[in-house]
Amino acid sequence: LINSFPENWNKDAQPEWSTVPVNISENAVGYTIDLNATGRSKEDFKIGLDNSQLTISFEKKEETEKSEFVKIRSEFNLDSFKRVFTLDEKVNVDAIEAKYENGILKIYLPKKEAEKATPKQITIL
Repeated sequence: LINSFPENWNKDAQPEWSTVPVNISENAVGYTIDLNATGRSKEDFKIGLDNSQLTISFEKKEETEKSEFVKIRSEFNLDSFKRVFTLDEKVNVDAIEAKYENGILKIYLPKKEAEKATPKQITIL
């Protein structure tokens, strides 16, 4: 799925919930999860991080809108969902960002900067 990134991306997905498709991509500075979630409002999403578990969920709210029209066919699927991803130590969890735009929830997971060895002088005793 992803070259050297965690083999267990999504191994913890909850099968009892409806799932939504995701795209996961990587560049030199981070990873991006794009989640196809059209027709929803950004306030209805919950994104949480517990240890190395990134959880993205959406809870369907009951429609209470009254209308003079009666639905005779409804194909919009706005079911609740939950996706869980296990992150590894490469991800800078303190800098994760999320944005919802045009029906796509984008979650940016920056990589930690590689620690560079600093040269030092050794004193001869």
